[in-house]
Amino acid sequence: MTATPSTTVANLRDLGGTPLSGARTVRPGLVLRSGQLDRLDLDADPVVAALDVRTVIDFRTDAERADHPDRIPAGARLLVGDVLADQLRGAGRKPAAVQLKDLLADPVVAEERLGGGRTQALFADTYRAFVRSGSAQAAYRMLLTEAADPQAGPLLFHCTAGKDRTGWGATVILSLLGADDDTLMAEYLSVNPAVKQAFAPMIEGFTAAGGNPDIALALIGVFPSYLEAALDEVETRYGSMEKYVREGLGVPDETVEALRSRLTG
Repeated sequence: MTATPSTTVANLRDLGGTPLSGARTVRPGLVLRSGQLDRLDLDADPVVAALDVRTVIDFRTDAERADHPDRIPAGARLLVGDVLADQLRGAGRKPAAVQLKDLLADPVVAEERLGGGRTQALFADTYRAFVRSGSAQAAYRMLLTEAADPQAGPLLFHCTAGKDRTGWGATVILSLLGADDDTLMAEYLSVNPAVKQAFAPMIEGFTAAGGNPDIALALIGVFPSYLEAALDEVETRYGSMEKYVREGLGVPDETVEALRSRLTG
C-alpha cells in the first residue's frame, strides 16, 4: 500500500498493492483510507478526482461530523458508521481518539489526564472497544459489506486523522485478504509521517507552551501496542479474525469470499 499524493485530503492511502499470501496483492483503486474530507476540492486536486470515489464511509462521531463536515464528490454516496458511539454514551469522558485538539490545546490538562503512560492505556482501551462495542461492530460490518459489493465502486473510508478507527478497518480488511502479521503492522504504522505532518503546528504549539512531547506523540501517532490491544481482544473473544468477522461483526462467509474475489489479484 502506498500514500496517494493529495493536496486537499490528509493521510490518503490506497490499499491497492499491499502484498498478500500466495504472491498476490490487493487490487488498486478500489478501497482507500484517509483522514476527514472537510477540505476536499476535486477541482484543485486532480489526483483525488481521478480516483472516482463512489462510496464514502465516515467513522466519526456526530460532533466531529458537525464541526468538520465532509465534502463528498458529486454522485458519491455518504454512509455513516459512528465507531465510538457506544463509548461516548457509556463514559463520562470522551475517548482520547476524539480529544486530540482539546488535549493538545492545554498542556496542564494533558499532563493531568495523560501523563505517566496513561495515553497508551487509554488508547489500548479504545482499540479493545473497536472489537467489542456494538457501534463499532456495526460500523465495521458496513465497511466489509460495502467493500465486497462491486456496486459500491471505489470506496473511501475515514475518521478524523485516519489512523485509529480507520487503521483498525484497514487491518481487518487486509487480514481477511491474506496479509501476514508483519504486513498488517507495517501498514498500520506507515501512517505516522502523514499524521505528524498534518498535526505539526498543533504539536509545536503544545510543546512551545510547555507540553510533554511524549504525550503529543502518543496522541498523534500510532504505536504497535495500540493495534496489539485490538488483535489481543480478537484472540481472547473469538480466537481468530475469521470468527470475529463472522460472529462479532455478523458478516457471512459469502460476503468475505466476495470481498476476497473483488479485492485480490
